[in-house]
Amino acid sequence: MQTLRFNKTTNLGRLPAWLCCVAVVLTALSVANRADAQGAPAAGLATPQGAAAWLDRIQQAAQQQNYTGTFVYQRGAFVQSSRIAHYATKDGEYEQIESLDGKPRKLLRHNDDLYTFVPERKLCVVEKRQNKDAFPALLSAGGDQVLSVYTPKALGNDRVAGIDSQVVELDPKDAYRYAYKFWADAKTGLLLRAQTLDPANGQVLEQLAFTQVSIGVPVDKAAIVNGMRNLTGWTVVRPPLEPVDMEAQGWSFGTAVAGFHKIRELRRPMAARDANDPPIPVDQAVFSDGLAAISIFVEPVEHNSRKEGAGSSGATNVLVKRHGDYWITVLGEVPQATLQRFASAIEYKAPR
Repeated sequence: MQTLRFNKTTNLGRLPAWLCCVAVVLTALSVANRADAQGAPAAGLATPQGAAAWLDRIQQAAQQQNYTGTFVYQRGAFVQSSRIAHYATKDGEYEQIESLDGKPRKLLRHNDDLYTFVPERKLCVVEKRQNKDAFPALLSAGGDQVLSVYTPKALGNDRVAGIDSQVVELDPKDAYRYAYKFWADAKTGLLLRAQTLDPANGQVLEQLAFTQVSIGVPVDKAAIVNGMRNLTGWTVVRPPLEPVDMEAQGWSFGTAVAGFHKIRELRRPMAARDANDPPIPVDQAVFSDGLAAISIFVEPVEHNSRKEGAGSSGATNVLVKRHGDYWITVLGEVPQATLQRFASAIEYKAPR
């Protein structure tokens, strides 16, 4: 199909009559679409119970639907495109994600078994998946828990990647988290676009969105299965990762911000600056309100070159502080004030 392009200097008076009609029709359709998008919310989404069920449906669709497509992550001037294929089968989920920009990267997954391929180094990192809230699955808790700290607002209908969608905005009930705006397929519930917004001015801090997607495709997991089995010629690394009881280590995090709950604690080694020094043990506690996540990293000062400070990139903020003989790094997609509250609530008492 030929695409008609209009620029700001187009003079409709000099166009053929049929083309003028096309322009008028397109203008009318655009006005109608905007009115429809701002019209009455879909049935049920106007109530907290309906909105919670809608959020649960989004998460279930990401896990239970078969879909392939291309999605784009945007943060300021940074843009990253990826191709995804996801299949739900009798023996669980199979997924493949390939980066389309920059250096090639490929992730293959069967349930929680995750294989990350770095072609330029012929390296394959094999580990258990820890985060289950990657696009298009963004929730780490049920819809009811999410709506205990966010207020839903149904925004009507829209289209994303050619698919009719329902739009809902989640506004924070306090100043310690961002707002979110979700577009989900009206038929299946699959999340098509997600925006993280500054609630003060509505600025889009980050966005994930499908630019092309096919839902309900036949299962074609052969490439994923073969890729995970055939590792000949690849250097396979399995990073050590173990659960840890940080409270038993002497750490107390308090209740910094309502709605955030600790969901896991892990220990992983980090290479020291000097290759002759042993790896540095790093403990990580992860908190979530169902949408936003905050990680607290604790590592010893010895053999470590960190410095105190704060920074941000898009919706992600980071805060580094020294706490006696330890560096504390607090990281999350929340305002800097939230990280400050978490850092202020941390206490340490050496175990006996």
